[in-house]
Amino acid sequence: MPSHKLAQLLLRKAAQDEYVVLKLIEHPESPDEIIGFHAQQSIEKLFKAVLAARGIRFRKTHDLLELIDLLVDNGVAFPDELEQARFLTPFATDFRYEEFFQGSIDSFDRHSALRCIENVRCWAESNLRDKPPD
Repeated sequence: MPSHKLAQLLLRKAAQDEYVVLKLIEHPESPDEIIGFHAQQSIEKLFKAVLAARGIRFRKTHDLLELIDLLVDNGVAFPDELEQARFLTPFATDFRYEEFFQGSIDSFDRHSALRCIENVRCWAESNLRDKPPD
């Protein structure tokens, strides 16, 4: 798949995860680990969209810090304020099994997670506007 098409697909998929966060965020009965999972997934896809648009190869990973490092190592300007996204990495796998990690996510702030998605999305969309299709 051409890199610009993959980037657009990843943007659409990231928007779907963001939609889930938006729908669940105000419902107290919605588990934090589900909201955190979809926040992590949205951000992961946004990072991968920027990588794909620039033709930067990435491995199959859920590690947001690895993706941030890959962006920076390849000369993509990455604002310091987006670094907080890396704290969502455990939601991709570890925190999905609540009974094993009870108490590990007590300080999770769903609204901060949503703001993080919004900030990363704005950054990603700006990057994609600046990068012409292949």
